[in-house]
Amino acid sequence: MRFDIIGGGAIGLLYGGRLALAGYPVTIWTRTAEQAERLADDGIELVRQGVIRVADVDAFPLQECSRKLPQMDDSEQIILLAVKQTQLTAALLEQVGKLADPNALVIGLQNGIGHVEKLVQAVPHAYVLTGVTTEGALRHGPRTVEHTGEGMIAIGDAFNDLRQKSASDDGLNERMKQSEQEIRHKMLLNAFSLAGITSELSKEMNNRIFQKLLVNAVINPLTALFDVRNGELPQHPRRASLMRALYDETFHVLVAAGMTGDEDRWQQVLQVCERTSENVSSMLADVRAGRQTEIEWINGSVCRLAAQYGLEAPVNASVALLVNAMK
Repeated sequence: MRFDIIGGGAIGLLYGGRLALAGYPVTIWTRTAEQAERLADDGIELVRQGVIRVADVDAFPLQECSRKLPQMDDSEQIILLAVKQTQLTAALLEQVGKLADPNALVIGLQNGIGHVEKLVQAVPHAYVLTGVTTEGALRHGPRTVEHTGEGMIAIGDAFNDLRQKSASDDGLNERMKQSEQEIRHKMLLNAFSLAGITSELSKEMNNRIFQKLLVNAVINPLTALFDVRNGELPQHPRRASLMRALYDETFHVLVAAGMTGDEDRWQQVLQVCERTSENVSSMLADVRAGRQTEIEWINGSVCRLAAQYGLEAPVNASVALLVNAMK
């Protein structure tokens, strides 16, 4: 099994470093040639609980993503797409399609919703899965990543019907029989396990996507607006009150859209803040760097779902407007 990880951000480096340290061939595809050169020369510096380890990886800039690298064996190709929704452009998707081997496993790790449909259309010759990760990671420079919060990754096939409709008539569906799929999934979980990554297969990925969207819709925009780390967000009474209002509205919309489960999601949001207390959310990092945020794919998605089901989402609309005004 070999891993192509598209994106040299915190999550891409975290998974790439852990998989490489477990002995798997890893290639990181980065936004800049400078980062790729640093990674190829010096490796990924992984910081966990004060211990620093260096993982050797191959690395190339994303502009070369369509370039096929010579392979020494016929090992399974796993592509982890660890870029943000803002980077999931038509050009990038075309490059992913060229990089992916026939029957490769392509796993989208984006926040929000809407990315899996794009992937299914872009790589009809591959097998698209969706992933939801709760790991905490913070990137320090081009090659250093700190593991700031233990979590897990859930993987499953959220849009199998779309994949089947988009697959070309080259016998893909026949070759990808259920037994073969199960074997490949078990191999993937075993690879994650050897890398110390907690993982599981899920048949309820749509629900998991909604659950993560709920958490992101509350934490990301408010940390960006108040310029605080995750753990600081609920410590101020007025911020906590705004968190709760945003949570209640988002929960109502996502339940209408199909989210199920009786768990106390509010406590889950607070637990994420506590578990990743030192994290700078990706949206806050984008605001500080002057980059485009994922607000349209997170709170904007909640607003669009609300309209679809005849509901209103004024709090989500307000935070989206405010974050957009910070660009």
